[in-house]
Amino acid sequence: MDLKSNIKSKEITQINNTYLVRDNILKSSLFRDAFIDITITSPPYNVGIDYATHDDEISYSEYMKFTRKWLQNVFKWTKDGGRLFLNVPLDKNKGGRQSVGADITIIAKSIGWQYFSTIIWNEGNISRRTAWGSWLSATAPHVIAPVELIIILYKTEWKREKNNRTSDIERDDFIKWTNGVWTFNGESKKRIGHPAPFPRELPKRCIKLFSFKEDVIFDPFVGSGTTLVEAISLGRTSVGVDIDQDYIALAKDRINKEVSDIFEGVV
Repeated sequence: MDLKSNIKSKEITQINNTYLVRDNILKSSLFRDAFIDITITSPPYNVGIDYATHDDEISYSEYMKFTRKWLQNVFKWTKDGGRLFLNVPLDKNKGGRQSVGADITIIAKSIGWQYFSTIIWNEGNISRRTAWGSWLSATAPHVIAPVELIIILYKTEWKREKNNRTSDIERDDFIKWTNGVWTFNGESKKRIGHPAPFPRELPKRCIKLFSFKEDVIFDPFVGSGTTLVEAISLGRTSVGVDIDQDYIALAKDRINKEVSDIFEGVV
């Protein structure tokens, strides 16, 4: 499939076999046909983060409607056997306590996504706590789990046939990463220049463990471009979408700087 001709948006930046698309992921007509093998993304958490364009402080019911719409679109654009790696909070308490990870999983399953497993990401940066609830009392203590989830979903069948495709996972990494608790640090907002970046280690593990080198990697909330940067570094074709022009420019700049050993430069 010619990926570029499959994209119906008018704002496409092509960088070799990588495509940055400036458009709205809620548009169901954004792509003509199913093309995705692996989606790796971290959608907005709806916790009041100051994004340049997206409103990250809507009601929880509206947030769930937003979640349903983009999950439906990605399902439509995913090939049979395609996989989704969804980095979301375990829960949240801002604006009322909500079981975010569980609620999103239920919505995804109602759309047609099949549930496979959940990886617990321990960022290893537990800060000093002050919100204990009822201190040293059973009255109303607060329990806070300083982790995030990577929910693993798939379309139709989990097992994929090799069909002359190439895996590039090493033995030690395979053994380590098939343990469902991953511990690595988060990413610096200041260093990246984006209000909610995730570290390259997250897509790196998902790509190497769960994808073939010939797969197309997709990120519907490309943000600072982390998924695409890692996909390029690992020799995969990739497509990323973001509604904000500044984030598209940021992703393009990161590709230029962080994978310059692969590309001589991006114009």
